[in-house]
Amino acid sequence: QVQLVESGGGSVQAGGSLRLSCAPSRYYVIMGWFRQAPGKEREGVAAIDRGGGTIYADSVKGRFTISKDNAKNTLYLQMNSLKPEDTAMYYCAADQRLTIATLSPGTYNHWGQGTQVSVSS
Repeated sequence: QVQLVESGGGSVQAGGSLRLSCAPSRYYVIMGWFRQAPGKEREGVAAIDRGGGTIYADSVKGRFTISKDNAKNTLYLQMNSLKPEDTAMYYCAADQRLTIATLSPGTYNHWGQGTQVSVSS
């Protein structure tokens, strides 16, 4: 059974930083981070491909950085300059069928349980 285990969430004040980690049980070419706030749809935050190519949602560009340690098979999301509107449950996702990174949640078929990020003003 495929597993993706997220960690690193927490509560911070606006302007603070957090780093999320995701350890999948197998290797994936394409992985991404998504988030869902209460009452809102799940949205793509960042995704990365095998070559290290990345894409970001406009709302996090310049503040968040996605990276992958292939030796450890671990995905990261460094979040800086956090804002209250970043408050959400953050999910790691992966799909073995994808060939390019995408921020569309519907294209990923493996998901973690999520880790909560709360940013206070």
